[in-house]
Order: sequence, then structure tokens, then C-alpha cells
Amino acid sequence: MLTRLQQAQSRLPGSVQLLFIEGYRPPSLQRRYFEEYSDELARAHPDWKAAELREAASRFVSPPEIAPHSAGAAVDVTLIDHQGRELDMGTRVNASPEESEGACYTDAPNLSARARTNRATLGDALSTAGLINYGTEWWHWSFGDRYWALQTQQPAALYGPVELP
Repeated sequence: MLTRLQQAQSRLPGSVQLLFIEGYRPPSLQRRYFEEYSDELARAHPDWKAAELREAASRFVSPPEIAPHSAGAAVDVTLIDHQGRELDMGTRVNASPEESEGACYTDAPNLSARARTNRATLGDALSTAGLINYGTEWWHWSFGDRYWALQTQQPAALYGPVELP
């Protein structure tokens, strides 16, 4: 992953850098994130059945058993300028669909021209380095996980969840 991120960095304009937010996430932390978001959705939609809650939560937080962060196969990144300030990407990293009115989706229509350009710059650099974006989170990019395998028509993922000591 590091080599791919370095390749992506080399593709960015000189005044722009990648800002690494998060990479590997232990399965226990992933489970907590999934349960917390599911609980938030349950409070907002008390009429939803368990299957509906799981499906809705899975759009934004991967279920622990398939989470690419828990395999070390995903990173959350954004762009910063030469002074270390985050560029306008339309939302903050980790903005939920509810909080951002859907602007967290990579191809959201409700973005400023600047945010759209910045997302395109990020996307071009990371895609060229072989990473795949998860379309509900503009900041989430992976290589070697199940989603990557599906999108690149590989027979299987290269990496699976692992609990590090």
C-alpha cells in the first residue's frame, strides 16, 4: 500500500500532498464503528427491521467480517496544500450520508466546482496507482480487498481481516 500511495503522491501537482487519515483498523474497532452507526440509524428509524438497518449501515460502514480496513487493504486520505491545510473536498472526511446530505458520495451532484476538481485530482492520482474508490466515501481507497477484487474482476481478494497483537 505504501508504494502505491507514494506513486499517487508523485502524480499530484507540486503544491498538493496526500494526507493519510487512517489505514489498518482492528476488527474489534470496526465492529464498534458498525454497531454505533447501526444504533444511530435505529434511533432515527425505529420502524426499520434488523435486515434494513444492517443494509443501510453497510452502505457507510463495512460489516466487521468483510471490512477492508481490518485487512490493511484500505486507506482514508484527503489532500492538503503546501501549508498543511486540507483542500475543499465538499465534506469532511468521515461525514455520513445523513450529515452531508449525500455529499460524501464520490460523485455527489451537490458539490462546488472546487470540491469536484479536488476530488478528481485525488481520484486520478490514486486510480493511476491501482487503488479503487468506495463510492459512498470519497476519501476511502483500497487495494487487494473484496471490493477491489469485484471491481477489477479478480478471482479473489488478496487480503482478509487480521487481528494484530
